[in-house]
Amino acid sequence: MTYKIVFGTDGWRGKIAENYTFDNVRRCAQGFARYLQATYTPEQVQQGVVIGGDKRFGAEDFTAAAAEVMAGNGIPVHFAGAGTPTPVISYSVVARKAIGAINITASHNPPSDNGFKVRDPHGGAIDPDGLKQIEAAIPDEMSDVQRLDYDDALAQGLITPFDPKPAYIEQVHRLIDVQPIIDAGLTVVVDNMWGNGAGWLSELLGGGKTRIIEVHAGRNPLFPEMNRPEPIPPNVDAGLAAGLAHGADAVCIMDGDADRCGFGDERGRFIDQLRVFGLLAMYFLDIRGDRGPIVKTLSTTSMLEKLGRRFDVPVYQTGVGFKYVAPKMMEVDALIGGEESGGYAFRGHVPERDGILGNLFLLDLMVRTGLKPTQLLDRLFSLVGGPHYYERIDTRLESNEFKEEAKARLDAAQPQSVGGLKVTGKVTVDGYKFELEDGGWLLVRFSGTEPLIRVYCETIHGDKVAAILADGMKLAGLKA
Repeated sequence: MTYKIVFGTDGWRGKIAENYTFDNVRRCAQGFARYLQATYTPEQVQQGVVIGGDKRFGAEDFTAAAAEVMAGNGIPVHFAGAGTPTPVISYSVVARKAIGAINITASHNPPSDNGFKVRDPHGGAIDPDGLKQIEAAIPDEMSDVQRLDYDDALAQGLITPFDPKPAYIEQVHRLIDVQPIIDAGLTVVVDNMWGNGAGWLSELLGGGKTRIIEVHAGRNPLFPEMNRPEPIPPNVDAGLAAGLAHGADAVCIMDGDADRCGFGDERGRFIDQLRVFGLLAMYFLDIRGDRGPIVKTLSTTSMLEKLGRRFDVPVYQTGVGFKYVAPKMMEVDALIGGEESGGYAFRGHVPERDGILGNLFLLDLMVRTGLKPTQLLDRLFSLVGGPHYYERIDTRLESNEFKEEAKARLDAAQPQSVGGLKVTGKVTVDGYKFELEDGGWLLVRFSGTEPLIRVYCETIHGDKVAAILADGMKLAGLKA
């Protein structure tokens, strides 16, 4: 039976050598080729696609396999190759006037996995309808895949290798003046999580008084000292310890493909991704004085609505994933868009998460205010009515049968209170979100990239986090 490829929250992901095989990557690429040919004019298709990937096992060969299929379909390839950050691939679409991109990456997944992401002519995620069209166009048989040998495609000019770094760095300099950061004399530890972000902040910020110390900067697809290259505890613990050991003013963290941004304070403590989103919104609204809409997924912080009211900007809520965030950002010309996983995108750039740029903005926030990360949090909390507390529990799904049972339980759930707080509403746009009387929330949803059920919460009552999560686990039929 042919393996069915399904696009989740952000592309298709699978286990290397089990279902993530060369043949399945080629099938996926053929589906994308058919989609492009059906969606755009022949002249537009000849603008070609950008192809790059991360540093996981076999990345060079998987990116080449995708390129061979594009070339076999007569679609030119701008080949960035493995080790290219996701935001750099996305910006290259715009810089090279391509019609889209293929990105071979599993982002934050475990070392056993790899993935296949696609991007539109704006460098952003393709919307859900487009992803369904790509899925439908994926052939069942390899005999329906058109392929041209890499060397032959190279000789015919259908594959053109290029260096994506110069154009991206020029774009960064248009968006932020890094010289004040270079001159500030900060000590910054950068945890690259063995991924694509290695070397980028050193190149952008080196040569001045600020000292950049990189850790986990080599290539190691096993991701030592972490379970996976996801910028949340406990994966960030070793990087935070390095920050403390070096007396760092801040720790900048990027996930495996450098599209997500994590941050640690001067005391070696992690600043969760909801608070980082709040800091970035404060940076633009309060420090830079910019104005514009904010786009957020339903799984991220309610501090954004409070900042929106304070600075008179609209806040839009979407389902989880940049396939929802990116189209909404373009629709409303958003100032910033982001999600709970630590992915943030910015106006004037591409509608794509960018961990390199996100960390630069956070460092600029420190330099402009002269405040340390702990002091910046105090400033944020003064604007939103005090500290907001967030936590998440991930549980591996036992079976599809259990998933259906959990869905049925959650569909029927109408709790009057959660964790001792009154439930004021239930939102089922993407998962099951129970809004609470303190402005906080409990969310239970199924991951779109892995066989996981996630229970999240945010509240202004730090002493109620455990109880809220425990009630969420019970609602889903999970053991607390």
